[in-house]
Amino acid sequence: MNIIKYILKRIIQTLPLLFIVSIISFFIIRLSPIDPLAELRLNPSISQETLQKETQRLGLDKPIPVQYAKWASSFVRGDLGVTSSGERVADKLKERIPNTLLLTSIVIFMTWLVGVPLGILGAVFHKSQFDRLLTVLSSIGMAIPSFFFAILLLIFAVKTSLFPVGGLTSFDFDEMSLGGKILDLAKHLVLPVTVLFTISLSGLQRQMRANMLDVMDSEYIKFARAKGLSEWQVIFKHALRNALNPLITLLGFEFAGLLSGAALTEYVFQYPGLGRLILEAVMKSDINLVMASLMMGSIMLVLGNLLADILLIITDPRIRGVGK
Repeated sequence: MNIIKYILKRIIQTLPLLFIVSIISFFIIRLSPIDPLAELRLNPSISQETLQKETQRLGLDKPIPVQYAKWASSFVRGDLGVTSSGERVADKLKERIPNTLLLTSIVIFMTWLVGVPLGILGAVFHKSQFDRLLTVLSSIGMAIPSFFFAILLLIFAVKTSLFPVGGLTSFDFDEMSLGGKILDLAKHLVLPVTVLFTISLSGLQRQMRANMLDVMDSEYIKFARAKGLSEWQVIFKHALRNALNPLITLLGFEFAGLLSGAALTEYVFQYPGLGRLILEAVMKSDINLVMASLMMGSIMLVLGNLLADILLIITDPRIRGVGK
């Protein structure tokens, strides 16, 4: 199957999923007794003209199905309304989404950079002291709740003042040199990245180890050894590719898990990301912001799964041959 056709097919298949997610999210929120514009009406800086425009945009004087159609059509056009503070929802999302993508991208890169080699080593030195140590450490990492770990690191940062807490940059960021800006950004990312990296690393390392042990016991690996290939040739030339494929499939789910885990982590460290934005919008009953954030989060998750599918078809020739 042509790769481009496969990618287009997967994109088309995601559209019904996003449609279903939008319906579920919309009706759950709309069936609640909360007035979508309640917070706007309480804000004295919001004009009557703005309230009237929002009422018309959302079709609040129409039946629920019509309200959904009007909301969906405005969402597709990029008209997401205003927040309870009077800011454009689209502007808030443009500000927060890159920050969350930066955080999750760094975590995923570091997790794979460290987790895959550790998983390989754990399988190669199966039942050794090193393997037992990795098993204990990964079990501890998986058992620690991200929220609790984030609070511990927050207390550590406040007590020692080694790392800044809150925001993505310092107040004098614009006055710094390029090197100073990079260093300042890195300092603000250390704590949230550490929390998410620790939790993600444990699961990936264990999964990689289990995949490698399963592959190393297969017949074609025994045949490769019988041909006289060195152990490292067997591992990296034959075993590794087949052990990686299931992990690539799980990449989309890993991205989804990071987004959900990042919400609490972002809130603890006051990191300006999408997860924190959703939590704050829910607590303020800012319906426009909640709906737009939920949909953007869903789109990001779908894109994560699409990326995993694309990587899998590139790395696995068997999938490229399907449909020819």
